[in-house]
This record gives sequence, structure tokens and C-alpha cells, in this order.
Amino acid sequence: MTAQTVTGAQSLIRSLEHAGAEVVFGLPGGAILPTYDPLMDAEKLRHILVRHEQGAGHAASGYAHATGKVGVCLATSGPGATNLITAIADAQMDSIPMVAITGQVGSSFIGTDAFQEADIVGMTMPVTKHNFLVSDPAQIPSVIKQAFHIASTGRPGAVLVDVTKDAQQATTEFSWPEELDLPGYRAAPSPHNKQIREAAQLILEAKRPVFLLGGGVLRGRAWAEVRDLVDVSGAPFVTTLMGRGVLPDSHPQHLGMPGMHGSVSAVSALQRADLIIAIGARFDDRVTGRLDSFAPSAKIIHADVDPAEISKNLEADVPIVGEAREVASALGRELRRRIAESDPRDYEAWWNMLRMLRETYPLGWTETADGLTAPQKVISRIGAISGPDSVFVAGVGQHQMWSSQFLNFENPLTWINSGGLGTMGYAVPAAMGAKVGQPDRTVWAIDGDGCFQMTNQELATCVINNIPIKVAVINNSSLGMVRQWQNLFYDKRYSNTDLNTGHGSIRVPDFVKLADAYGCAGLRCERDEDIDATIEEAMAIDDRPVVVDFTVSADAMVWPMVPAGVSNDEIQIAQGMSPEWERDI
Repeated sequence: MTAQTVTGAQSLIRSLEHAGAEVVFGLPGGAILPTYDPLMDAEKLRHILVRHEQGAGHAASGYAHATGKVGVCLATSGPGATNLITAIADAQMDSIPMVAITGQVGSSFIGTDAFQEADIVGMTMPVTKHNFLVSDPAQIPSVIKQAFHIASTGRPGAVLVDVTKDAQQATTEFSWPEELDLPGYRAAPSPHNKQIREAAQLILEAKRPVFLLGGGVLRGRAWAEVRDLVDVSGAPFVTTLMGRGVLPDSHPQHLGMPGMHGSVSAVSALQRADLIIAIGARFDDRVTGRLDSFAPSAKIIHADVDPAEISKNLEADVPIVGEAREVASALGRELRRRIAESDPRDYEAWWNMLRMLRETYPLGWTETADGLTAPQKVISRIGAISGPDSVFVAGVGQHQMWSSQFLNFENPLTWINSGGLGTMGYAVPAAMGAKVGQPDRTVWAIDGDGCFQMTNQELATCVINNIPIKVAVINNSSLGMVRQWQNLFYDKRYSNTDLNTGHGSIRVPDFVKLADAYGCAGLRCERDEDIDATIEEAMAIDDRPVVVDFTVSADAMVWPMVPAGVSNDEIQIAQGMSPEWERDI
């Protein structure tokens, strides 16, 4: 490519276009201002002005999750950059491909405590896949190309590019590099044939196998190959919180979601398995419960693109490093070949027990003691009316768990949430980003009244930029999950969890009035008999965002539950109630 004389800022914008970026979520400030000027002239790059930098980061995350493309956010130095840290850490924890670009004070000011100076590279080093400090404008194209490659390959993650103000202002020659220069970076290798053969042998020998499918299957776009593998194997599978939707909930071999608030059948299947085949899952504490009592009789096949995850928490008998798609394809071929030669599988007793568990202990809820609406009912009706092609984005807390339980996921990439970091305030900006990436899909943000108040300023962004998301505020007038723990473990001492937003309260704020002030449609539903009509009214509005205040009971709790720090064998289906059969099977 012929070199062109440009400013560093112009080079940055052109580099983003060459890297394939289509949308940037950002907020200008002094140290990034040189880049905002040529941004006005960009033909291939849409900029969406957010109201808070954290919103820019979560919007980039939602966009990346919904599209598979790299999400991009832009902020200035100092407080602008530090406001991005939560979103950066969130994306990194959930393996979301994101490039965060920040302005930095001029090179000569670094280290002097200059106005709005902050060492964002140092601050984010523990929570990024990689980061760069650019003070030479000639490096901008190669750094941007590297950043996008690192963010999107192997185990995806967050990459920070910090560009000094003088580098943006200086003149340079722009030329997009044809080759990558990353001598220390290696994408995941192809899975080793020896491990594939050993894994196939274990599956054929097992009497009680179960697949544990995580978010890595989604990140690796491997759902077709994994479905083929699961179908060939005949074994049951469970999907983690981050893996919901990777295979259809209606699949006959699906047992549900495991973990702290997983289904009885999924949790028990892992506990009683003699073989767990984990693909793109990292055996985090919310899935395993007390680690020394997790799946005590199971051998472990652990396939992951990130070798650092294998045997990190649980020792793998067969470790397989590779992309989920390649692993599933190779293992499926090997299984099919061996089954054609000789089929020793005998899962009948295993399936008889699992079917009994699914039928005896399905997910459900009871009517609330105070007679107010059950939040589970609201969420299940949103899913049923909106349909499986919609995208559902959750905040963090009870509403997140109920959404993962009572929405039926039939398609991949239709469930977006903050899994690893558990970031309150994630839903609204992430839904905004998802809607930008999937404009033809209905996008619901299912939020709690606590989460919603952290980032609802991005409704202004949605209105002004014609991003018609739908927000269901599951309003129990409290910090619901904290209140649940206070109910169960702190003698019902509800210290600082009442938010005064719902039934019988002073409604500060009134979410319907707030929606109206932002230019959104504001609806409220307080009775069971109005749930369907209210959802249908929200579905009919597509010219602006909709906020629905579903005022629900504060006493509803998330069940099943495995209390923190105990064995998954201690799963409870309601307060003080454990399945009696668990002790005898």
C-alpha cells in the first residue's frame, strides 16, 4: 500500500476502518480530542456517543457478543480511561473480543501527575489479554492490526491501546501493514490425535458420561460441530450460564444449567458422572461448589483453547488444547469411526435415572406469600411472547438467574450476560450494543431495579441514535440477590437493601416517569392478569426504546440453590428442602 501523509489521529481512524471496525462507542475528552476530529469524516465508521465510559465498554461487549466481531470503545485519559476498567475486566473474564482505545497525556507529561493523567496500561495489565502504549505515530497501524488479531484469536479477550496526545497530533506516513509481527503470540494448536483417541475411548467405556458445554463453544462458533458430537455420543449435556443457547434447550439430551442455581438434573448429573467431557468451560466455583467434593467419581476430559485453564481448578485425565470447533469435529469423527466398528456403549441405566430427575424436579416456582406478582412468571412470559429469535441481555442478580432458568434458548448468541465478573449495570448498555449489531432482532434488557439505576443514562443514547431496545425492569424494590442471602444467612436482617422503587414505596425514581423524561415509552405492570397485554404492548412499539416497570414481590427467591462453600450434593429445591433421593442414589 502506498504511504500517505496524515496525522496520527487520522492514521488511527483509518486503521480502525482497515481492521474491520464498523461501530465505535465512545465519549470525547481532552487527550483523545485529536482523534475525534477526523472521526467526523470517517465514511465506514459509525460513532455512538454514550453518556458514560462504562456504557461504552459494555456496549462494545454486547455488540461483540451478538455479532462475533471485535467490539470497539473509545475514551479519554484519566477518569475517562479508568471508567472503562470495569467493562474491560468484564469482557476479559467472559472472553469477549474487545479493543479499548484511550487517549493519554502527551509523552513529555507522562509521570508528572499531569492533568487527567493515569497509568491506564499499568492499571489494566491484570485484566487485559494484552495492552499497548503508543507514543510513536508510525506504530499506530501495526498496533491496531495486532490489537484486533490478539482480541479475536485463540481465547478472545480485551486489548487496550493507549495513545499519547502528541502521537495523535504528529504527522506520519500511513500504510496498512500486510503482515502481522507478533513473534511471541501463538494461536491455539490443532488438537493432538493421541488425546482425541484417548477421549473417544473414555466416552465409549463410560457408564455415566455427561458433556459440560461452556461459553467457549459460543466464542469459538462451534455449536454445529458440538451438536454433531453430542448427537453421535448419545450422552447427556449441560450448558453453563455462559453457554446457554449453545445447543437448543429442547434437545432431548439437555439436562439444564449446572451450578449454584442450576437444575437438579444438571447438578446431580455432574455429581454422579463417571466421565465429564468439558468443552469451553473452566470449572469455576459457581459450577463446582466445594471443589474437593465435585464429581468425585468422574474422570475429566477437558478441551479448551486456553491451556492455562486446563487442570487449573480440576485435574484433567485427558487434556485437549485446541479450538472448540476443531476438537468437536475430530472427536466426533473418531467416535463415529469406532462406533461403526464396535459399539460398547450402555447408558440405559444412566438415562433412566436422569429422565426421572428431569421429570420429578423440573424448574418451577410457587405463588408468592404476599400475593404480588412472581418475577419468574414475568420473565417466562417475556420469553414466550418475544420468541426464541430474540436476544435477551441480563444484568446481575436474581433476575439474571431467573432469566437463565425460565427463558427458553433455542439459538446460539441469544443470551448475553455478565458471567465471570458479575457486573451490575451491564444490561442496558450491552443490550444497546447488541441491538446495534443485530438491528433486525428484538433485543430485551432484563434488568433489576438496582442494576437499572447504575447505567440507565444510556437510554438517552438509545433514543438519540434510534436504538429501540426493550427494557424489562424486574422491580422488587430491593437489591434482590443480596436480600435473598440476608434472608437465608443473616436472620432476615435486611441491611441496606431496600431501594424504595416498587410496591407501597415512595418510588424514587418512578421508572415510568424516568422513561418518559428520556423520550422512551414507559409502561407499568402490577397485576398478573396484565402481564401478557403489557408485554405485547411493548413488542408493538418499535420506533423508540421501551421501559416496562414490572413491580413484583420482594419475597421471591432463586431456587434451586447450592449455598456457597458447600458440596453440590447439598442442593436445595426450596428453603430447607433437599431432594430426599439425593442421599440414596
